[in-house]
Amino acid sequence: MLFGAEKPPLRLADSEAAGALFAPLAGERVEVMAFAYLDRSQQVLGMRHARSAWRDRLSLPIRDIAADAIAFHAFAVVMAHNHPSGDPTPSRADREATDRLARALDVLGVRLLDHLVVAAKGTTSFRSLGFL
Repeated sequence: MLFGAEKPPLRLADSEAAGALFAPLAGERVEVMAFAYLDRSQQVLGMRHARSAWRDRLSLPIRDIAADAIAFHAFAVVMAHNHPSGDPTPSRADREATDRLARALDVLGVRLLDHLVVAAKGTTSFRSLGFL
């Protein structure tokens, strides 16, 4: 699902603002990924959500994310996904997928600003953990 210019402007000035935007993911029963595409002033240009058929895994659609970043002329991306288990601790697979995405976006001149893991017990920021 892709959202674009029909939404009112929203600025993700920090991880708190991003956490508020992605907080609804905590209530999902299956894993859901969400991507916010930002301009240089961190205004949201558009968003994409990808829902899994499984409770505990997702396939990262790097090609789609890159295509959206190009289509929106995005300067940066903030990614989030939920852990239906309630534990916001990033898994090894989360870290590996984030590294792959950051490298792919970097080639396009797009920065992965953060990856948030949203869960009932809280939200974890890859940036604040030093993973990005």
